[in-house]
Amino acid sequence: MLARDPILLALLAVVAVSIVLFVVYPLVRVFLASFQVDGNWTLEGYAALAERRLYRNALINSLSVGVLVGLLGVAIGFIAALVLTRLDVPGKRLLHYITILPIVSPPFVSAVSILFLFGFNGLVTKQLLGLQDFSIYGFRGVVLSQVFTFAPIAYLSMRGVLASISPTLEDAALNIGATRWQAFWKVSFPLALPGIASAFLVVFIESMADFGNPLVLAGAGFPMLAPQAYLEITGSFNLSRGATLAIVLLIPSLTAFAIQRYYLAKRQYITVTGKPTASTTKVVSEPVKWLLFGFVVLFALFVTAFYAVILVGALTKVWGFNYTPTLQHFVYVFNVGFDTVKDTLIVALISTPVSGLFGMLVAFLVVRRVFPGRTALEFGSILSFAVPGTVVGIGYILAFNAPPLVLTGTLTILVLCFVFRYVPVGIQSGIAVLRQIDPSIEEAAQNLGADGLTTFRKVTLPLIAPAFFSGLVYAFVRAMTAISAAIFLVSANWNLMTVQILNQVGSGRLGVAAAYSVVVIVIVLIAIAVISTLVSRWSRHTSMVRN
Repeated sequence: MLARDPILLALLAVVAVSIVLFVVYPLVRVFLASFQVDGNWTLEGYAALAERRLYRNALINSLSVGVLVGLLGVAIGFIAALVLTRLDVPGKRLLHYITILPIVSPPFVSAVSILFLFGFNGLVTKQLLGLQDFSIYGFRGVVLSQVFTFAPIAYLSMRGVLASISPTLEDAALNIGATRWQAFWKVSFPLALPGIASAFLVVFIESMADFGNPLVLAGAGFPMLAPQAYLEITGSFNLSRGATLAIVLLIPSLTAFAIQRYYLAKRQYITVTGKPTASTTKVVSEPVKWLLFGFVVLFALFVTAFYAVILVGALTKVWGFNYTPTLQHFVYVFNVGFDTVKDTLIVALISTPVSGLFGMLVAFLVVRRVFPGRTALEFGSILSFAVPGTVVGIGYILAFNAPPLVLTGTLTILVLCFVFRYVPVGIQSGIAVLRQIDPSIEEAAQNLGADGLTTFRKVTLPLIAPAFFSGLVYAFVRAMTAISAAIFLVSANWNLMTVQILNQVGSGRLGVAAAYSVVVIVIVLIAIAVISTLVSRWSRHTSMVRN
């Protein structure tokens, strides 16, 4: 079929070459660079990893933080998902939106909030408790910030799983004499276990790949792999050592990703039919229900407090010393830092539609066309999702800093990085939706003389509009809030607000950092509202197409 459609064949070739060039090639360069010092092949980097306590501690610290954050994040996410999907409690919609708020903000906003609250001049530690020697830096600060940041991801991962469990299964267990705990432990929990395992692995990957929170809160006494790789390159100018640490960081992330994919594939064979419209469970007693509800409300209050502190910090003259209200930090952002705001918006507005269309095209090719290497194409297209941003950033520096393709310091390298880093979500959403659409609809268009590209543009794309727009939302949010890969790629000509936030924190200007954070969050929320409006309009068009 592809041979009879030269345009679609050309598009397939462009997609395949793009994935090889902008996903696979940078990773290969990182791998090769880890074995090279001054152009000579050597194992010196890996020997230093085994010999130097700093690198061993960085690996141990990253793994221990990842496991603990995974456990705590899944526990919080599971309770929130259970309460907001299975229990009859008030304020579900409001609690849902508050719980997922950290997902649509820069991932290290929590670190800035923690400094405002628990730093040396923190509102809690100094102003309320008068503590002089308390330090939030190190293990507890990183864990606290990452749990706050990544628990909402676990919540979203398990929300659909718990909502799909039929309450009739629990009712049957209760009817034959099981206690509430037995019904939960023997029926509900095993059905949710694949989702729990998948959520843990997602949070573990996010924690291992996290860059901003450790860079702000880890401190010199608590090294971690992602910031250490960055410091080796930017501080010591040792690309080989940074590449070595990136490869070490890549191994647990790819392993966890492979296991997660296994669980997701396993879940695809589990279906629940005849599920009632209501999914209220009876395995939770009234006292326990309100106890769990109180826990979710408490977490929501923490989220609200963290963001309220950011807003107040942005409007405060000098946090910890002078709480006089002021707009000077916002004046700085829109005066001195306006070019950064403009650069970030340009990068996001260019990369978002490219990422959305590219994702839908790859999904269409994978699901609707048969060709050699289709599995390899799908795997390559989602590979960047499993790779920590630090590795991607180092890979792009190594791959595109010398001829034949010099892109360092340009708008192009930032756009390419964001497109290929965050397109996998759109691809997977498109694949899931396409598998639910009868191929005969597209076959009818082709029978009437439409070629593959016209069929994709006029028939397939309107039908997969929800997946397309979810990919757009994710791509825009990540383009506005990403830091780990982008920090290697910014330049004097093109800078990003997230990088500026880190720079301001490093300079001790927390008020300016908070103002930048508020601007990012407001822009993201406006963009989500605009895209949601477009979704509703295109959904009406889609229903007309289906009819």
